[in-house]
Amino acid sequence: MAEDETGGAPKLPPDARLDSLDERLERAQQAEAKRTGVRQQSPGNRIAQQAFSHLIGAPVGGAVIGWGLDSLAALAGRETFPLLTLLMLFFGFGVGVRNVMRITKSRTPSGN
Repeated sequence: MAEDETGGAPKLPPDARLDSLDERLERAQQAEAKRTGVRQQSPGNRIAQQAFSHLIGAPVGGAVIGWGLDSLAALAGRETFPLLTLLMLFFGFGVGVRNVMRITKSRTPSGN
């Protein structure tokens, strides 16, 4: 008999033991969530936290990269301190806004 890539015989019916195990695992996970009081975060809150992190992280990251480039330019004998820092800060802000637009566009409910 030929075997497939997983090592099992092809076209065998699904094992009932695996289905039973999946059901028991799901029940155990639900019971553990009730016991520990862990609840799922609402999708709206998750999107808001991601948007906030993009709007803060991207400009800060851009400013840090700009500051590093300004420092390298100063080592090379050119004084550009505020220029590259400000340019990268605004570039980071633009990237953050673009990421927020992409997040909100891809995760809005289709019912609206």
